[in-house]
Amino acid sequence: MATRKIILQDNPLLRKKSKKVNVFDEKLWELLDDMAETMRVNNGCGIAAPQVGVLKRAVVVEVNQMFLELINPEILSSRGNQCEVEGCLSVPNRSGYVNRPELVCVKAFDRYGNEFAITGTGLLAVALCHEIDHLDGILYIDKLVKEYEGE
Repeated sequence: MATRKIILQDNPLLRKKSKKVNVFDEKLWELLDDMAETMRVNNGCGIAAPQVGVLKRAVVVEVNQMFLELINPEILSSRGNQCEVEGCLSVPNRSGYVNRPELVCVKAFDRYGNEFAITGTGLLAVALCHEIDHLDGILYIDKLVKEYEGE
């Protein structure tokens, strides 16, 4: 595992749509391992491949001591609403309130190409939506309701 450089919000790569993953091999596994390491070293709860300069539809999320790798994730359904404070490793020293669903059901593939679905609520729903947005070139600041002023 290696820590990769995180691309910041002014990099145009973050605004591009990521490509579908078709090959589930050692190169993908290395990317996922590096993303997890990079996320943890930087105290994040999720990271998407574009944030480390790779335009592939891959994300890792770690919420409530649960670690997930999602390849080609798609939101199947969502319901409810929550407006919570979000931050982003690609948008340092800034955070704000974003409207997200309270519950999301996501279909994805694991690192070996096995399809699965997961339903997340609360923080997991936020993290899933936030990271999937990255795959379409969307940053949380595009959906910002209000800047977080701190307490």
